[in-house]
Amino acid sequence: MDLNTVTSFRRARTRADLVLEPGEILLGGGTWLYGEPQPEATGLVDLTTMGWPDLDVTAEGLTIGATCTIATLVAFAQGRHRISPPADWTATTTFPVAANALLASFKIWNTATVGGNICRSFAAGAMVSLAAGLDGVALIWTPDGGERRVAVADLVTGNGENDLAHGEVLRAVELPASALTSRLILHKIALAELGRSGAVVTGRLDDDGGAVFGITAATLRPTILRYAAMPTAERLAGHVGAATGFYTDPLGSADWRRGVAIVLAERARRELAAAPETEGGQTR
Repeated sequence: MDLNTVTSFRRARTRADLVLEPGEILLGGGTWLYGEPQPEATGLVDLTTMGWPDLDVTAEGLTIGATCTIATLVAFAQGRHRISPPADWTATTTFPVAANALLASFKIWNTATVGGNICRSFAAGAMVSLAAGLDGVALIWTPDGGERRVAVADLVTGNGENDLAHGEVLRAVELPASALTSRLILHKIALAELGRSGAVVTGRLDDDGGAVFGITAATLRPTILRYAAMPTAERLAGHVGAATGFYTDPLGSADWRRGVAIVLAERARRELAAAPETEGGQTR
């Protein structure tokens, strides 16, 4: 879409370049920015010229640069990137499943960024689902030259709403090694075969026996349920059903979203309790 109100474009090279003038908007992949009218925008500031590394693997975990594309993240998980995930990071096998939960073709993956998907903070944002399910932490640059960290599950405060203040910039998402070595499952469901996710549920079984279940798309903000051990079907269903924020829109009613979230959570629970070969599915 033409942004006919934009009269300036800047390529950011340093942190000082990220200080926005009135009317300027940060540009990452631009897949949302160019997809809808932006009448308030008079200038664009390109983040992709900051030179942030896409991926950094350390003993502490994986750091994903905000400008890393979905395609790069998928290539990393599939061993097609110059950096390979450690052999015990079993959760990375679910990265492509999360990418496929996006309402976007693989061609869009080459432009859309991980940070952009998280910063848009839509309920159905699949990178939000993935990062929240893996205890991802957002590294945020503040306008005063400092930084802060906040869990991605807490960064998103509503459908299309987040905790970012004006002038703050998402620099990276950090996924801890303790979560990456877990067994992770992601299931989604939509009313249409190629429709936007009506509910996304992640299930995780950690090395210490703890279990974590995440609900996104069905709720206005991520819901994370933690257990010291795998919960019973009845306990999990009760907690999922009692979660707040289930909503109604043209793509599904609140009651439907609650019901299918319970079903998907139980499916993930059963798969995690079974042999590893059965995990990693995506449901419509």
